[in-house]
Amino acid sequence: MLVVSIVSHGHGEQALALLRQIGQASQMPPLPMRVVLTLNLPEPELAAAGRQPWPFDLVVQANARPQGFGANHNQAFARHAEPFWATQAAQAAGARAAFAVLNPDVTLFGNPWPALMQALAQPQTGCVWPRQLGADGLPQDHERLLPTPASIAARAWWQARRRLGLRCGTAPGQPGPDAAPDWSNAAFWLVRAQAWRELGGFDTRYFMYGEDVDFCLRLQLAGWRLARAGGASVIHAAQRASHRSGRHLAWHLRSLLRLWTSPVYASYRRMQASRKGG
Repeated sequence: MLVVSIVSHGHGEQALALLRQIGQASQMPPLPMRVVLTLNLPEPELAAAGRQPWPFDLVVQANARPQGFGANHNQAFARHAEPFWATQAAQAAGARAAFAVLNPDVTLFGNPWPALMQALAQPQTGCVWPRQLGADGLPQDHERLLPTPASIAARAWWQARRRLGLRCGTAPGQPGPDAAPDWSNAAFWLVRAQAWRELGGFDTRYFMYGEDVDFCLRLQLAGWRLARAGGASVIHAAQRASHRSGRHLAWHLRSLLRLWTSPVYASYRRMQASRKGG
């Protein structure tokens, strides 16, 4: 039983295109699904989508005032996912209940749901994602290692060299071929409902940045696993606004400082050290 959460912040046609793609995918084969479309800003044309027929149950949530990324998805889970599962058969209480977080700037390749659901069904797997490609078809660096002050500085230097057209190699902070990532961005996640409930969703003290890192760390500290779903790919038109906007950069740095000084980060570092020592 699947509930998909999409938040539009003026994304208009991008969000509509994604709804159409989800509609096509949900029929191959038929999949019980509710899609929650949150309008973080007034969008009358997109609000009208709720009055159109769709091959899934569409709920349009129009916010009275804008909320952050984490708060919007937490709201979708509490107000619209839990009631949907409650009306379904007993299957919803088990491992088949899943909550998907999607950015509206994602484009699907065919039907990613079977591969994602299969990956999520593996024991103790709490969150899975598809491979993300850029608009140019090249893999994106959405899977990352734990961010540290040193790795962030190295990445900033790498980005500066890249903007100058210098040879840069692989971006710092990515796991090696045989290494597991510590986190993945939340452009497209499928999360086991039980795991989301246990964690309480996103920590809304993070704003715009860091929610996904914190969630992945807490998920693993709680004994759940992360995994990429083989055979599932999407295109993500990553905005990377903190590279261009001083305000977004400030939000990014504030979230990093919160992360580095958090008990979650300290506990995860200790867990990493114990694994290496063991």
